[in-house]
Amino acid sequence: MAGEAVIAIEFNRYYRYAELTELLRAYAEKYPGLVDLVSIGKSHEGRDIWMVEVTRKSTGPANEKPAFWCDGNIHASEVSASTAVLHLLNRLCTTDGLDPNVTRALDTRAFYLVPRLNPDGAEWALEDVPRIVRSGTRHYPYLEEDPYGLERRDMDGDGRILQMRIQDPNGPWKVSTLNPRLMERRKPTDHEGTFYRLIPEGELQNFDGLTLQPKRIPQGLDFNRNFPSAWRQEHEQHGAGDYPTSEPEIRAAVQAITDRPNICGAITFHTFSGVHLRPPSRMPDDDIPSEDLWVYKEFGTQGEAMTGYPAISNYHEFKYHPKEVITGVFDDWAYEHRGIFAWTTELWSPQRQAGITDYKYIEWFRDHPHTDDVKLLEWSDAKLGGRGYIDWYPYEHPQLGAIELGGFDAHYAFRNPPPDFLEAEVAPHGEWAIWQALASPKLEIRETGVNEVGGTYRIRLVVQNTGYLPTTVSRIAANKKLCRGVLGEISREGDSDYAWLAAGKIRDEGPQLTGWSHITASGFGWQMNSTDDRHVFEWIVTEPGEYHLLAKHDRAGTVRTHVRVG
Repeated sequence: MAGEAVIAIEFNRYYRYAELTELLRAYAEKYPGLVDLVSIGKSHEGRDIWMVEVTRKSTGPANEKPAFWCDGNIHASEVSASTAVLHLLNRLCTTDGLDPNVTRALDTRAFYLVPRLNPDGAEWALEDVPRIVRSGTRHYPYLEEDPYGLERRDMDGDGRILQMRIQDPNGPWKVSTLNPRLMERRKPTDHEGTFYRLIPEGELQNFDGLTLQPKRIPQGLDFNRNFPSAWRQEHEQHGAGDYPTSEPEIRAAVQAITDRPNICGAITFHTFSGVHLRPPSRMPDDDIPSEDLWVYKEFGTQGEAMTGYPAISNYHEFKYHPKEVITGVFDDWAYEHRGIFAWTTELWSPQRQAGITDYKYIEWFRDHPHTDDVKLLEWSDAKLGGRGYIDWYPYEHPQLGAIELGGFDAHYAFRNPPPDFLEAEVAPHGEWAIWQALASPKLEIRETGVNEVGGTYRIRLVVQNTGYLPTTVSRIAANKKLCRGVLGEISREGDSDYAWLAAGKIRDEGPQLTGWSHITASGFGWQMNSTDDRHVFEWIVTEPGEYHLLAKHDRAGTVRTHVRVG
């Protein structure tokens, strides 16, 4: 029964691969009229990369409907991204018939959901003692282990990897003047007092007694630099892989999307910052079509209203360095190569949870007021039972001697929402995904007609795009001719010689059809809403009988009807 909650899924915990697989199989088994589960490829370690295809099968197959793509957990430890996609799947299945938008979306659209694009890295991150890597688990760019430096490790066996505080007269940190539990940066004129170095909890390999440096993590891949759009080599961009789509996980995603030209929009879920990021990443907004920028801003405004997350530009507001750009990323590839409106949603903002609202995302990590740290500490005490910040405590390090462990527990409170915050954080994003799916182009039959003309018959099929977006979805797709216009076909069952066709084409390509995304706010009398959203196919046939008519568009879907002549 629609709306009946029958699968024991919990949104206050994170699922490891085997449990996740069983959950997805349970949805496919419980909702056979809505859900199919397929593997789009294998990970580096041989795990299936699961994709859930969701649509109402009785109203047509998924590949004949406009579709929306969501994936999560491309980065290993960003496991709440998997939860966001799972929550959307659960919402589609359990609110069908209860939520009119969900019901309409399942009737008329399809969803391709990949909860965990990177199953290997996520499995490492979810181990009892987590192994944290950026993306995949294969060694890159070198096979050899780095023999020197600090390897992050839980040294005291408490299941956490915190920070180590080491007294050093030349250290750049001191005890906070606002709260002695915290550390703050040393000021240029601070020369009296006790100073410290802060380094991650871990063990030093081949330590010389003097030199502190990080050990190069052998798993140096960043899957979100491996997409084909403006891909750059390792010397230009760390973690990019050997060549575009060199990594099986990314190749699987690119192939899956390319094989499904009906995909009209996408969200890839990451953590953390609490923002929706949009292309372009390597050029200013002026370098993409204005029409696409207008749509991005409109959809972003809706996203902020639904989720509370602001929508911002990758290039203008989310650079890791003011003089550097990021390339080879999912949303750029999906927009530039596929011509769809794609987003990267960075889930979770501990800053916002702590009441810090006026901050600049990436820039905040380089520099922010020390009062922000005080607010985060107070939030940890009040809302997390103190688990977000661990007061410094003594530890006898096997190489460094008497030091202290403590500080913010990034893995618990920052990289992902703590379990009690998880469902509230991810829930609104499914609503925005459904809203975007319903804005996609949608081909429908407006009317059909048959007229006898001098012993022959004229058949007319009128189709219309009833969706908000044009059939191309974006202006960049139109400019690059990434999809064909609407196609019309005629046939007669059991008759393949087409001797009955006197005029018209067996398969005829019409134009692209507009939606109403281009309509301006007001016209003061000069608004002219042309019928560019419709197209008329016509055929002249010479014989009576039943004729099958079909119209299709790669993105807007497929419609069928039949007419009887004579």
